[in-house]
Amino acid sequence: TAQAALQIAVDMYNSGMISKEEALMQIEPSQLDSLLHPQFDKEDLKKALKIGEGLPASPGAASGVIVFSVDEAIKRVNNKQKVVLVRLETSPEDIEGMHISEGFLTARGGMTSHAAVVARGMGKCCVSGCKEMKINEEEKWFELGGKRYTEGDSIALDGSTGFVYGQSVKTVPASISGCFETIMNWCDEIKRLEIRTNADTPKDAKQARLFGAKGI
Repeated sequence: TAQAALQIAVDMYNSGMISKEEALMQIEPSQLDSLLHPQFDKEDLKKALKIGEGLPASPGAASGVIVFSVDEAIKRVNNKQKVVLVRLETSPEDIEGMHISEGFLTARGGMTSHAAVVARGMGKCCVSGCKEMKINEEEKWFELGGKRYTEGDSIALDGSTGFVYGQSVKTVPASISGCFETIMNWCDEIKRLEIRTNADTPKDAKQARLFGAKGI
């Protein structure tokens, strides 16, 4: 996991086995990306039942009630509920519902499917290509892990592993702390280029600054 890779790099440096530069080169940029999204609460995750697995199309964690349509997503979000959009596959017509959902689960599609590409662009969690899932969008149910789930039931998605859980799981926002903070401080010491962010909204700009971007 990303957390394990960071821990190993920091421990090896602290043991005098490698330099800071060598420690940084042991870490893949994509691993850091997964840490910049919401994660599951570790204790709550221990109680969760894994019911299936798809492709880890966009990192992060999402938990909410199942919806099968944009209209239902809007209705439930207006009632202060968090939703997960479940579809056979998404299309451009789903974009409004995708924008307000915590994450997406699709039965079809790969790492470059519509759901996957939109999720990565929005910074949302996505598990795509869950081939074990049998879905009926008209009757609003899907079957996975030997159980039928209907609209309004709770599920959780881990976009970093592709795991699907058959219940809600508490999520925690991303934060730069512990080994992650240590690694990023080493990057700041060694870097020759400053990083600016491509942000379109005040919310994105603020988040980027909190993560250490030097400008917009």
